[in-house]
Amino acid sequence: MFEPKRLHPVAAAVNAIRQIKGLIVPFAAFLFLGSKSELDVFYYSAAVLGVITALIAGVLSWFRFTYRVEGNELRLEYGVFVRKKRYIPLERIQSVDRTEGILQRPFGLVQIKIETAGGGAGMEGSEAVLSAITKQDAALLEEAIAAGKADKAITKDLAGFQEVRGAIYTMPLSSLFLMGSTSGGAGVVISALLAFFFQFEEFIPYKRVFKSFEQLASNGAVFISILVFFSLLAAWFLAIAGMMVKYGNYSIMKTEEELIVLRGLLEKKKITIPLKRIQAVRITQNPLRELLGYAAVHVDSAGGSVLDKNSSRIMLLPLVKLEQIEEIFAGHLLNYEFNTNLTPLPGRSLKRYLFRYLIFTIPPAGIVAGFFQPWGSLALLVPAVSAILAYARFRAAGWGIKGEQLSLRKRILGTTTVYIQKNKIQSIDIKENYFQRRMKLARIDAFTKSGSGVAGGMVLDIELADAMEIYRWYSRSTE
Repeated sequence: MFEPKRLHPVAAAVNAIRQIKGLIVPFAAFLFLGSKSELDVFYYSAAVLGVITALIAGVLSWFRFTYRVEGNELRLEYGVFVRKKRYIPLERIQSVDRTEGILQRPFGLVQIKIETAGGGAGMEGSEAVLSAITKQDAALLEEAIAAGKADKAITKDLAGFQEVRGAIYTMPLSSLFLMGSTSGGAGVVISALLAFFFQFEEFIPYKRVFKSFEQLASNGAVFISILVFFSLLAAWFLAIAGMMVKYGNYSIMKTEEELIVLRGLLEKKKITIPLKRIQAVRITQNPLRELLGYAAVHVDSAGGSVLDKNSSRIMLLPLVKLEQIEEIFAGHLLNYEFNTNLTPLPGRSLKRYLFRYLIFTIPPAGIVAGFFQPWGSLALLVPAVSAILAYARFRAAGWGIKGEQLSLRKRILGTTTVYIQKNKIQSIDIKENYFQRRMKLARIDAFTKSGSGVAGGMVLDIELADAMEIYRWYSRSTE
């Protein structure tokens, strides 16, 4: 692979679409806010010119882009007017992710996304994105990178998106269905449809529609109930379908030094996670999934992108029974133990949790209840709900030390438990304000490297003696 190579011509279309996506916001502003005036011709002409410019830029950027492996480096040359060169040492490459998008699949192509140890501020926030290359070229590139890092060559089965063999986990269809049902995606679908619907007042006769609706509604509440039920049901099915398309065929494989995630029906993705770059494992549960005993598992990686702050947090298990996590990763995520008993907060911490919520909800609720009777009394429900949430946060919080592992748990709405190995912790902070000091409480923060920033865990109002025990466990001092 020493000769410069261009991407497949499909990359020109991908580049053009990327350019057009940048014009969506001004196009949408014109469509939703524009008026029927003499300026409309100018706006439409500008829109057409923008699309044509995006198509030309896509072709030129494809023509000017080349890549090659030479001198133990991945060398990229690109730029339409200003020629740019980027040389990436192969040993710095941490992961090579592969995607078969809707545009690539009909031509037997894939997109390759390369991440390095420190992340990058390059194309799409990654060090390199090869938007359309053949599977054979992708396999050769992966093998060259693996050889440059003194790793074993990647198997042909994995490189070609063949059937996964030796998977340590395959997500069952029932979990996909449950994931879509509990994701909250139905609310997103309904909100998007309503926002879309109300932007076309020039084309939809709202007065006539709502007048007809009033006539139908006058027939009784039964019709309204049925309409709402079927609307929610349709949104629910759309959310489930979206999850199944995105996470269908979900499997996790493991090589000597990597975890490899394969997922997707229409757009197939392969995500590699180097084991040595995993800084922390976090288990998250929203209230509904917590009630059913399910959770999602993420890992914080030392790789990632400068522009995309969330690229270093990778979903490892979208949905799984809580008690199965230890069994799935036993022998694969070395030194991590998920069935650990956490030390709860002391009882006096509850006052602090209640104070934080009630100090901001009781005064405004009292004012509303006093001035807007009788319905204003409903505002008193806000402090009541806040007190329940504060108690739930207090009950969920905790910490634990087991061997070389620190576990920290907190709740906002959902519960998050972070597991960090001692040798991955960058620093531990213990903080006390005046009120905490009087109650012998403290806040504990554990930081670990993640992408271009830091990640970790935090617990509020733990026993000060417990915070000092965590500090002594982490500190290298013998005192």
